Amino acid sequence: MVKTITVYCASSSHIDEAYFQAARQLGELIARCGITLVTGSGRTGLMGAVNQGAIDAGGKTIGVIPQFMYERQWQHPGLSELIVTPDMHRRKEKMAQLADAVIALPGGIGTFEELMEIITWRKLGLFDGQIIILNVNHYYDPILAMLGDAVAKGFMKTLDLGLWKVAETPEQAMEILV
Repeated sequence: MVKTITVYCASSSHIDEAYFQAARQLGELIARCGITLVTGSGRTGLMGAVNQGAIDAGGKTIGVIPQFMYERQWQHPGLSELIVTPDMHRRKEKMAQLADAVIALPGGIGTFEELMEIITWRKLGLFDGQIIILNVNHYYDPILAMLGDAVAKGFMKTLDLGLWKVAETPEQAMEILV
C-alpha cells in the first residue's frame, strides 16, 4: 500500500499553465487519497503547485531541502514538515527513503537527474517502489524514445523498460498507484 509519494518536478515558473494545472491536480489527488506528499520543498514552479494542491486539499506535505536552499528561503511556507539536509545528495537520498512510490512531473535537468537516478536505484534493488513518469502534453516523449533506442542498440535490456510506468494524466498516475 502506498502511504508516501515523492514527486520530482520543475521549480521554474516560466512554463505553460497546463503543467501547473497538472501539478496542482496531482497534489490534490495525492491528498484526497490520504497519501503523504514528499517534494524538494520548493515554493515556486510545479513544486510549489503540487505542494499547494496537496495543502489546499488538507493533505500532509513533507519538504526535503538542502541547507543552502533553506538559507535562501526557497521552501514553501505551508508544508506540514520540513527536513533540512546538508547537501543535494542527502536530499535525494532522504526523498527516496521516504517514498513508497515516485512520480516525475515535467522538469529540467534536476528532474531528469532525479528520475534517472531513481530508475537506476530500482534496477539495482536499492528502491523497490513504483516509478511513474507523468507525461503531461507528451513532455517526456523524447526521453522515452531515447530509452527505447538504448534497448534497441543493446545498452539496456528490454526488461528494463518495465522499471517505470507512464501516465498521461494525474488521474492515470494515481490509478496505477492506488
